[in-house]
Amino acid sequence: MKYFIDKNSSQSAYIQLYHILRNDIVSGAFPFGSKLPSKRMMAEESDISVITVEHAYSILCDEGYAEARQRSGYFVIYKESDFISSAETAATVSEISDIAVSGENGFPFSVLAKTMRRVLNDYGDSIMVKSHNFGCLQLRSAISAYLARSNGMKVKPEQIIIGAGAEYLYSLIVQLLGKNRIFALENPSYSQIKSVYRANGVKCDMLEMGPDGIRTSELKRTGATVLHVTPFNSYPSGITARASKRYEYLQWAKDKNGYIIEDNFDSELTVSTKSEDTVFSLSDSGNVIYINTFSHTIAPSMRAGYMVLPQELVEKFHRQLGFYSCTVPVFEQYVLAELINNGDFERNINRIRRLRRKNRQNI
Repeated sequence: MKYFIDKNSSQSAYIQLYHILRNDIVSGAFPFGSKLPSKRMMAEESDISVITVEHAYSILCDEGYAEARQRSGYFVIYKESDFISSAETAATVSEISDIAVSGENGFPFSVLAKTMRRVLNDYGDSIMVKSHNFGCLQLRSAISAYLARSNGMKVKPEQIIIGAGAEYLYSLIVQLLGKNRIFALENPSYSQIKSVYRANGVKCDMLEMGPDGIRTSELKRTGATVLHVTPFNSYPSGITARASKRYEYLQWAKDKNGYIIEDNFDSELTVSTKSEDTVFSLSDSGNVIYINTFSHTIAPSMRAGYMVLPQELVEKFHRQLGFYSCTVPVFEQYVLAELINNGDFERNINRIRRLRRKNRQNI
């Protein structure tokens, strides 16, 4: 059991170990209920520190692949049968409260103002030039690099579409996939999602939530071929889908020959030291459309968002909807690109995560 950790890699050792162990758990090398190697044994076998191993194990626990048992070690709690069994037990959903201090989620105005001034000075007349219909290449390239760093999502700028908020992007998805499909939504979910879909002529099927995501029986019942999910901290329930539930969603899409719309609202502000695994990054079938915005990570007034299309849909989008002009002003796109490229965006996210962890410890 020698795990190779590439110490010359740009990826941290604990992240490398996390990915290796996660893959082994999902593949069944470590079946449900099995005990993971002790931290000391893993450290010796992998030639890394015990602290590094502990960090990787804590992420596995955060994401529902394993759990720590006092004086016993770490045990696998992920099991494939979680998403193929028809049996479900009733459970109540615990109310999740994430107490935030005043201004915790705010992006520093001084940093934003400084970046705006720099864009005006550096870009000059370029901010007067019409954006590419998919969005400025500078912003799409910055998002592409950011997603690779933060979520392990290897996507090309051409797969990224910039739009004025999630609601606008929902409408584009309906036009892309077709309004004759049934769209399945979480129940409860953010009311605007259903409102936008229905305004576009789509029939919505509301699927009841369990303690770790949409109930298996509901997924089996629905005749939908599009599933809209918010895997992390779904609003208003606060439910986060565990690892096995995210794989269940992917299996559902394969069986239905359908699509998943992953609404990744709030996931970047997790209390975990690592960003939540996206359903998009776990997929190998090209059937997930990823959506995120900057209204939560920067400011509600920043009406800018983006969706990432699977490669197989890029040409279809270009052919059917490529005539749409980008709805986000060029100036704002350049500002966002600068914030991502210079590290200010991620530094603020890390600051918020630290505050949330501190607040949770004090509850």
